[in-house]
Amino acid sequence: MVTCRPAKDLARAASFTLTNMRPYYEQYSVDWDEAQIENMTKELANFDILFEGQLVGVIRLSFDNEECYLRDLQVVQSYQNRGIGSFALAEAERLTKEHGFSTLKLRVFKNSPAVHLYKRKGFGIINEDERLYYMSLTVS
Repeated sequence: MVTCRPAKDLARAASFTLTNMRPYYEQYSVDWDEAQIENMTKELANFDILFEGQLVGVIRLSFDNEECYLRDLQVVQSYQNRGIGSFALAEAERLTKEHGFSTLKLRVFKNSPAVHLYKRKGFGIINEDERLYYMSLTVS
């Protein structure tokens, strides 16, 4: 069973991000460490993802006047491909609606396997640059 709760340990969540994103950071010469990630995420809405009660990932959202942004979705590699990412996206959609918004946006490295998940869940590419896709989903 997959559940979400408000994040209890931002340092642990930062370690998920650094572990999963390290290959992209190295490829694109992004110089991040856990402390920087933790500090950056303090202003976001952070949620732990639990699988059978065990902490296996994190969702981070931000809200502006009109839209919700999925700033980060990380699942520990050994728990990927079990439907946890799909659950987390559904939770992000629910939170988007709960906050009164109808658009959920994100950005993702073009070479990330997560692109396929986002497309399968209905996100469309609205812009791109040499490294990233900028994607959007209308939440109903």
